[in-house]
Amino acid sequence: MNNRKVLSLKYRPQNFSELIGQESMSLAIQNAIQMDRIPNAYLLTGIRGVGKTTTARIIAKAINCNKKFGSGETCSKEEYCHCEAIIDSSHMDILEMDAASKTGIDDIREILDSSQYLPASAKYKVFIIDEVHMLSKQAFNALLKTLEEPPPHLKFILATTEVKKIPVTILSRCQRFDLRRIKMEEMKNFLRTITEKEKGNVDDKALSLIAKASEGSVRDALSILDQAIITFNLQNEEVTEVKVREMLGLADQSRIIDLLTLIIEGSQKEALQESENIFDIGADPKIILQSMLEIIYLISRTKSFGKIENDLSVSESESSQIKALADKIDLTYISMLWHFTLKGIEELNIVPDPFLSFQMLMIRLCHLKNMPDPQSVLSDDMNEDLDEDFVQENDNSSSATKLDPAVSTTQIKNTIQEKKEAPKTKPEILNENISKAAIQSFQDLINLANKNREIELKFDLERNVRLVKFEQGKIDISFNEHLSKDFIKNLSQKLIEWTGKRWIITLSKDQGQTTVHEIKQQVKAKLIEEMKQTDEYKKILEAFPDAELIDVQDKEED
Repeated sequence: MNNRKVLSLKYRPQNFSELIGQESMSLAIQNAIQMDRIPNAYLLTGIRGVGKTTTARIIAKAINCNKKFGSGETCSKEEYCHCEAIIDSSHMDILEMDAASKTGIDDIREILDSSQYLPASAKYKVFIIDEVHMLSKQAFNALLKTLEEPPPHLKFILATTEVKKIPVTILSRCQRFDLRRIKMEEMKNFLRTITEKEKGNVDDKALSLIAKASEGSVRDALSILDQAIITFNLQNEEVTEVKVREMLGLADQSRIIDLLTLIIEGSQKEALQESENIFDIGADPKIILQSMLEIIYLISRTKSFGKIENDLSVSESESSQIKALADKIDLTYISMLWHFTLKGIEELNIVPDPFLSFQMLMIRLCHLKNMPDPQSVLSDDMNEDLDEDFVQENDNSSSATKLDPAVSTTQIKNTIQEKKEAPKTKPEILNENISKAAIQSFQDLINLANKNREIELKFDLERNVRLVKFEQGKIDISFNEHLSKDFIKNLSQKLIEWTGKRWIITLSKDQGQTTVHEIKQQVKAKLIEEMKQTDEYKKILEAFPDAELIDVQDKEED
């Protein structure tokens, strides 16, 4: 009979000192046990494989051990040792329940009914509920009262990977501990220790790749290491990085960098061929795109902070390649690459054949190089709008009115013709004094708009525009969401007509001054308050108690 255990079970921690990466949690729990301040319920949360259930069993052993747990002092043969029974899951006072398979209220009722009885041999009766977030709403409600005020001999230890699915009423009754992901360097050192104990022949780069592929999960890392040792060491072969990549279906990171290089250069044919070669070795399209996202992130980080020196996920040669790519492109293009690749990962779940979607994404990414910079397009559009707003009449505009009637009446006009025709008759109807009006302040501009009956323009200037800076020929403003969409165009045309000069209107990100309307409202409110203190107002209130002062007007105001 083969009694061989898989590595994740064989090297399962048996005390707090063997837990890796959870030092702060271990210290807090041990101090509480030594001070005899054990909470009614523990809640252990974290990703899969970081030791939630293992920690729950260690806690159960620590609070029930006959000796000082973790001190190295062992139980005598004459004494019954709870630790061994807890390790074997055979202790009658330590009940482990999988909430994923027992979710109903009846399962919880069985626990609550048994909680009334004293432990048979241990100091505490411990209920370990794994994947507790899977319990039904009724089961949680049944658990509430006992969880808050359990009998002195009863302790709960809850474990979950989805803490957000647990009701707040349960969370508030537990002492919560978050088990963090294991860092890559810690994981690598741990795997090296296990490899030496198992007498495996695994090189450092392979261990780094396994640690990285585990994503911080010890169980995943040990499962991959176990598979690698069984697959290659039994054939007297060294476990190398290349073999681990082949075993896991991972594309070589350097090939992903080469693929990104071809994409950035816009070499569509070569990029498609390289993607097919990577796909042919068994790499999954989704894993390829995830690796691409990681490289894009590293390019962005290199672009922002300089060359990567101490990143264990990339080699020195790969770091140099990433630095070369970062020097070729800007952050805007990197951001576009990131968003297009993310969108491609989403499309993989929609298209029946993922490889087709993957190939189409490669084509789109290659053509991404030829797309204009969104910021420059936006700036060009704004400049074009301003140029259209500031266009003035010239000798050619007068000749434009003499076009052939057949041409001028056609419904299809080109953009240049429209730009020239727009302001052609405006200056001819202007009064000479108006065209040469002087505007020395923002208030002068509002007064001029009012004088010329430009009601919409005046309304926007008073209510929807905040002045940032005013100079002759240049106005910096900020605005709110109610500003008319043609405000800039209208204001620019009117300024040319009224002053005979071209004005520059700049939209600023600064908050600017208070609007004219708000200032008027503040002044009005102040006048109303002052008026309410006068004897005239008090006499009016005596005669008309229900009267209310709502407005004050100046006699000289037009």
